Amino acid sequence: MPGPDEYNPGSTDAPDVRMRGFSARVSVADAQTWVDRVTDRLEAEVILTEQATGRVLSEDVHATLDVPAFDRAAVDGYALRGAETLGAGQFAPLQLSVAGEVFAGHAHPAPLPEACALRIMTGAPVPEGADTVVPAEYCEERDGVVEISAACPVGRNVGQRGEDVRKGDVLLARGRRLRPQDTGLLASLGLASVAVVRSPRVRIIVTGDELAAPGAQRAPHQIFDANSFLMRGLAERDGGVIERVLRLTDDRESLRAALEPSGADVILVAGGSSVGAEDHAPALLAELGDIAIHGIAMRPSCPTGMGSIGDTVVFLLPGNPVSCLCAYDFFAGRALRRLGGRSIDWPYRIRRLPLARKLVSAIGRVDYCRVRVTPEGVVPLALSGASILSSTTIAEGFVIVPPEPEGYGEGMQVEVYFYDQ
Repeated sequence: MPGPDEYNPGSTDAPDVRMRGFSARVSVADAQTWVDRVTDRLEAEVILTEQATGRVLSEDVHATLDVPAFDRAAVDGYALRGAETLGAGQFAPLQLSVAGEVFAGHAHPAPLPEACALRIMTGAPVPEGADTVVPAEYCEERDGVVEISAACPVGRNVGQRGEDVRKGDVLLARGRRLRPQDTGLLASLGLASVAVVRSPRVRIIVTGDELAAPGAQRAPHQIFDANSFLMRGLAERDGGVIERVLRLTDDRESLRAALEPSGADVILVAGGSSVGAEDHAPALLAELGDIAIHGIAMRPSCPTGMGSIGDTVVFLLPGNPVSCLCAYDFFAGRALRRLGGRSIDWPYRIRRLPLARKLVSAIGRVDYCRVRVTPEGVVPLALSGASILSSTTIAEGFVIVPPEPEGYGEGMQVEVYFYDQ
């Protein structure tokens, strides 16, 4: 049985750690395993194709027609029979009667007559009887006759039916995150809507008597709320849709009222998760649902908690902004990406670079270290407190030190995660 200040991950018991601290901490790996266990891809919804860029397909998309659906001219020029151009050249041009013209979106009403050509525009359907398009620069037309000064083999400059997409083929696979060219391809098939994974709905709650809303009057000992803006940007980056944003004082009943209503897949609470006398969030989460984890072996973000209320996953993030950012990226962002069908990998580019100075850590915990990249190598920031949000704007990125080593020595290669995507 756990002692009065200890509990097992997944337990519904919530030890009161206020003004006492954590006697046990869960590993980052175990916390991420819990996130993966309680989250899965959400159900599908059908949205307009024009709004689908960045969303994740919930099912395979099959081609409903050939693209192009007809043979079409790939250049402006003259449609003719390619075999007739054999031997044509600058000093022996082929002369053909011009029997009309074909524009994009319009079919020629009759087959191509013998020994004739049709003036044709890019994208226009190649008329029956023609199999080649000679580019306009090799043609000269006068008095209804065109002179062809270059041989052009059969099929040249003709976009064949189905050369882009074949009807029935799997065009885009389930789980694909749609890029602009993907939605363009869907539109080229006439698909005005598409089935995608529903975006997770996110409720953001920030707590603290010390917080003032940006733009509002700030009392002498208050600070402006940064976390709601930080979390909104991160959640939207990871595909979340903001259900609502609430700023609360350190009042237990106000927080209860904010946690209770349904409507969110994920609730992010910033502040009130640590060991202070007014940190009510852990006990309320246990009372309303269950608290699976509280206290993680990492720096910063040790006071992070997580659990659930019904089908809603709840993350208790520290109030210090850097801790909030770190805990979000390790756990809450992972949950949002899984719910929305995205990769669990962080959306940061990674480079391996040498350390210019030693990076110190402690065995048994994960360290999130903000760094600068200089010509000499990677330099850990001296200003690295959990409340120094500017450190994440000064830094190019961060390095994660796992729990096994006591940091990394000068000259060692490390993976740098760059904040700029």
